[in-house]
Amino acid sequence: MKSIINKITDRVTTKKGMWITLGTWLLITMLLAVFAPSAKDYEVSSIDSIPDDAKSTIAQNKVDEYFKDEDAIPAILVFQSTKDEVELTEIATILEKINEENIKGIKDIIPLASLPPQATAGFFSDDQKTVVIPLTFESSLENKEIRDSKEKIQALVKKESDLKLYVTGPAGIATDTLDLFSRADLVLLFSTVGLILVLLIVIYRSPLLALIPLLAAVFVYEVVYQVLGLMGKAGLVMNNQTLSIMTILLFAAVIDYSLFVFSRFREELKHYDNKYDAMKHAMRETGLPVFFSGGTVLAAMLVLFFAQFGDYRNFAPTFGTTMVVIMAASITLVPALFTLFGRKSFWPKVPHVGDPTIKTSSIWSKIGRFVVKKPILSVVVIGVILLVSASNMFNLKYGFDTMKSFPDDMPSRQGYEILEKEFHKGDLAPTTVLFESKETITTDEQEQLRSSLENEELVSTVRMSGTADDDKVVKYSLTFEESPYSVKSMDAMDKLIDHADKIVSNNNLNGDLYFAGETAMKVDDRSINNRDLILIVLLESILIFLMLIILTKSAKMPIYMLGTILISFLAAVGLGMFLSNLFFDIDSISNRVPLYSFVFLVALGIDYNIILISRFQEERRKHSVKKAVEIAVSSTGGVISSAGILLGATFAVLMTQPVEILFVFGFIVAVGILMDTFLIRGILLPSLIVLFEKDKKPEVESSK
Repeated sequence: MKSIINKITDRVTTKKGMWITLGTWLLITMLLAVFAPSAKDYEVSSIDSIPDDAKSTIAQNKVDEYFKDEDAIPAILVFQSTKDEVELTEIATILEKINEENIKGIKDIIPLASLPPQATAGFFSDDQKTVVIPLTFESSLENKEIRDSKEKIQALVKKESDLKLYVTGPAGIATDTLDLFSRADLVLLFSTVGLILVLLIVIYRSPLLALIPLLAAVFVYEVVYQVLGLMGKAGLVMNNQTLSIMTILLFAAVIDYSLFVFSRFREELKHYDNKYDAMKHAMRETGLPVFFSGGTVLAAMLVLFFAQFGDYRNFAPTFGTTMVVIMAASITLVPALFTLFGRKSFWPKVPHVGDPTIKTSSIWSKIGRFVVKKPILSVVVIGVILLVSASNMFNLKYGFDTMKSFPDDMPSRQGYEILEKEFHKGDLAPTTVLFESKETITTDEQEQLRSSLENEELVSTVRMSGTADDDKVVKYSLTFEESPYSVKSMDAMDKLIDHADKIVSNNNLNGDLYFAGETAMKVDDRSINNRDLILIVLLESILIFLMLIILTKSAKMPIYMLGTILISFLAAVGLGMFLSNLFFDIDSISNRVPLYSFVFLVALGIDYNIILISRFQEERRKHSVKKAVEIAVSSTGGVISSAGILLGATFAVLMTQPVEILFVFGFIVAVGILMDTFLIRGILLPSLIVLFEKDKKPEVESSK
């Protein structure tokens, strides 16, 4: 592998090769920009996360099969008055106007005016100031079409009354999410670019060193988005959260690898007068570690193909494609750009032949000397910090209410919270229970089964809502006493599913019970996520461990490298959640966050391990273990710390996103990367090398 990469970089770093490389990237970028669609054209607000063989999915398919006319996208209109009680006639008039407008896509709306008084009472809150009206849209409508229809309804209500209208339910959430991310994408992109530019200028105090990596990132960004656009045209569906994280990964990785390249280029310019020779020798030592670093991230992303959860599998092709382009750029585009500008890249601090390569007075030189002299103390102190941070994992709480992750001022969330406050919590998302029998079910048997379901733990009400297939299929609507998204309701649903066969047999029936709806889906979500977390952690750890063995040609050193990464991950999640609770009042997280954090902290954190170990092994050919460690820490400490600050800050940009899962994920990864950069790579890993790596004994010639 090294010889292949050396051949590529040797050609890229010649004068002719440099221009060919830059011209090729420019041509590819322009062709893709003109002829390929963008990934944005195939972006969706959500994807099918639960696999087809999950119990809740099978149940929903059964419901759709027997009750075809009910296939629709539900919305909930929440009308609220801040002053007087809402009159029935006022709401009835508004609903009639909505019907008369023939708004596109509306399939069904409750005919309130034609219902008896006892039936209408259930749509009003106790204080008569809030009214809830179910509405459904045609299932064929796209989110943008639903948004247009929703806006027409809102305009009509505003014209006809003084009532405040909130549109919630799946339709309202989908359209609000679409609006949120359409604005958030631009905020994310400009915040990322602006932050990186400022930090590069502050850290390196050179305008070109700030602009060149960003220029490389812009090329890669354009190529990746158009390639993903082609994949989208071929059938790949991309979640907007996936694209948001992908953008951060792209900029973070390109900037990181650029820093590693130009750091070594600056060092070689102090040995070689010719910029082409300097870059050639720089890439001979840096090319393989940088390419291999990208390879570990790529491998980590491809492992996600083994996940059952749709969100995780959606990461694999998107992030995998991104990393392939970044890896290619790291050994072609990045060195070519720095070679083009040569010594001018570092202005005003231009390196010259003969300048010292390492300053003995630098902070990292001092840390390197301290680690070599006090390895046990270093390991103990950092170990205690990491273990204390990781101990907070025992206090980790998961939240499953997706609505709580959206901004407080999002209309669909506001409507949802009004429902939660003014009506029975369980009515927010009733569970559909379907009983499929092999023979006709009598009225008494239907009532007996309903009563049995209602007697189950935490169940509030069970109402029969339809029959099909000559009374062989019965459908019930079940509500829990708690919120359908609470852990208590999910646990009760889990037990209900487990007891399903017993319930059927106790009622002397012959058939199967199916449970569909939000709570049932959340139960499957939790179970599948737990399975995926264990599987991905194991597969990724094994794969990266094997790759590190190949890189280091050692079975012992990868243990330090991977072991420190894993403890760092646990510490990052523990400390990140403690700080999230302390500063942002967030006491629970989505169950997606640990796996998201693991994939990125391990994949990106191992990059710094590889850079440090590669330099250690290079110096080990000429020096003792202690001296090699000291030089490796001194030489790489500056670039790793600056890269870590940039990488952490880049992921922290996700805190600008409008959903809590991205906010918490970005914060935890930022905390973890900074811990990796300064504690693991700077102190713990070098200390372990000093303690466990031994100098080879000199060979003694035998006397004859």
